[in-house]
Amino acid sequence: MLRKFSNSRTLNDNILLGVLTAFVAGMVNIGSLIIFFSFTSNVTGHYAILAAEVVKGNWYQVAVVFGWIFLFFFGSFTSNLLIINFNKKNAYFAHAIPLVLEIICLMTVGIYGMYFYRESLTETELLMALMLFAMGLQNGLTASISNFAVKTTHLTGTTTDLGILMSMFTQRQFRMNPELRGKAKLLGSITLSYVIGAILSGFAYYTIGFKMFYLVSVVLVVVIMYDFNKLHIKRLLHNPKKENVTERAKVASGLDSIRQPKKKEIPAF
Repeated sequence: MLRKFSNSRTLNDNILLGVLTAFVAGMVNIGSLIIFFSFTSNVTGHYAILAAEVVKGNWYQVAVVFGWIFLFFFGSFTSNLLIINFNKKNAYFAHAIPLVLEIICLMTVGIYGMYFYRESLTETELLMALMLFAMGLQNGLTASISNFAVKTTHLTGTTTDLGILMSMFTQRQFRMNPELRGKAKLLGSITLSYVIGAILSGFAYYTIGFKMFYLVSVVLVVVIMYDFNKLHIKRLLHNPKKENVTERAKVASGLDSIRQPKKKEIPAF
């Protein structure tokens, strides 16, 4: 899910990444809606709130909402900055770091919510800021490594694209196009996973409260460990001793050929 980059990714790579991260986004978004009465997996509504607060002249709220939007932007900026600077050195490392930062943000929200949260406005604004930064990290990561094929923190564009694809599938020539069918499969999987994550998160919050964010973090750990385990298994299957023996044999063979005296050629008459 995390090792491959851009056009080298397969449809299954994108579907697996999209399903798990959309599940996370759905969980985070419904959690913020239930707890803080606001969305955190996208900033479309926040732009409208920003404009409304400017009209009303509520400059403190303008600053807060602008800060939320900026943190979502900065999360995406940070993800792609890490990817373009470290991708050539270690693609897995470059792609995993944004998820590690996201886990730290969400775990902070969960721990603070369990032990320190007093439901004050300032606390709510700061926790919202952390969650928006986390979602920016995730959306920036999935979009960057999938060549913008996977965006999982909001479904506006996904729903639009699905509507367009469904209209195209009314004609046989488009229904038989494997690329369009693959795209529809990807978008449908992301949408379904987002909704399932949101529903389960709602039930989880009413059962375990802020511990719900621990569950979200576990899903992200699964994303990180999936590729790590595949890399580890490949290393175990790869036998360096065998390779070393082969290399030594090649070297010995080369030395033998050097040591053997060349036969004198007898000129033909």
